[in-house]
Amino acid sequence: MARLNILRYPDPRLHTVARPVASVDERIRRLVDDMLETMYAAEGVGLAATQVDVHERVIVMDTSETRDNPIVLINPELIWQSEEMRLAEEGCLSVPTIYDKVERHASVKVQALDREGQRFEMQAEGLASVCVQHEIDHLRGKVFVEYLSALKRDRIRTKMIKKAREEQRDG
Repeated sequence: MARLNILRYPDPRLHTVARPVASVDERIRRLVDDMLETMYAAEGVGLAATQVDVHERVIVMDTSETRDNPIVLINPELIWQSEEMRLAEEGCLSVPTIYDKVERHASVKVQALDREGQRFEMQAEGLASVCVQHEIDHLRGKVFVEYLSALKRDRIRTKMIKKAREEQRDG
């Protein structure tokens, strides 16, 4: 397994729309394993392949308290979403140290393939619901800061560019 490089906002590659996975083979299983290792190392609860510059519809997540219940969603599709909406604070491994409130469906049902290529359905509520919607947005080329006002988005963009320059200079 290997830790992958996580793209940082405002990297334009984060706006690439992911294509469906043609077949769940050894390459995809290795990608899933590497994404899980990367997500856990970065202390995240979810990671989309787009964030590691692989533009295929693959998501890994683990919203469990014990951080030992990984979920793999390959070619995920939302098949139901509650009418009830919730406002919750979100963060993103591609936008480190930035958190803000985003309105999402309180509950969703997703259909996907697992790590072995078997189709399954999953109902998600609370943090898991937020995570599924957030990561599917990544596969659509959308970053959570796009839900924020233009002013907030511009400030975040400026802060992230400045931070990247500082890291290049210091590193």
